Amino acid sequence: MRDRTRSAATAGCVLALVALVVVLGVLNPPQRPPVATDRLGPDSGEPVAQYLDRAAAGLADLDTGTATAEHWALVSLTTERTAPDAYRLAAGVRVSELLFRVPLDRVQTPLVVVGVAGERSAARAAAVAAGRMQGSAGEWDRQAQIDAVSAARLSADCACVVGLTVRGDPASLRALAATPGVRSVEALPADAVFGRFAVVPLLPGQTETVAPGPDDGEVPRR
Repeated sequence: MRDRTRSAATAGCVLALVALVVVLGVLNPPQRPPVATDRLGPDSGEPVAQYLDRAAAGLADLDTGTATAEHWALVSLTTERTAPDAYRLAAGVRVSELLFRVPLDRVQTPLVVVGVAGERSAARAAAVAAGRMQGSAGEWDRQAQIDAVSAARLSADCACVVGLTVRGDPASLRALAATPGVRSVEALPADAVFGRFAVVPLLPGQTETVAPGPDDGEVPRR
């Protein structure tokens, strides 16, 4: 009789614990983690037309949620621009980063991403990018030569901005996409976290397929 009483008491405790867990789960549902592994930009080998369609379709779908929610987005340009010019082109949205890549004929140059916080900061961004290109490993090494000429041209405020990272509401981003000089605007979901997604712009010279261009050209002295 005593064993039956203990068993009943144990079963009652188990049921009560299960009920408590269920209630706590209802009152405190697990929150969906923010987007943390996104990437903005075309995939390697992706047809350019396919990427442009994909970016446009994603931009058109942004009103599915709250129309006033702001989104991080990548702006790819039709041609390289100076930093001040690129910044002014994105008027109406907050510019967070400028993406630099010095154009050299048949030479692969690195992408340099510089954070900006206003128009004055954007005006100094090319100099910041130049500083990051300095200090190469060897004077005669090809990559060192590429870095040196890139730094020199960035120091001269070259037209070397190929893209921007911006933040804006759907209407502002769509207006930006229709701005002359803007090739595409690709947006992330509203819960994307800055710093947790990569940005790789569609380069002006990529017209058919997203792939590295030739790297067999002579590196200019400056």
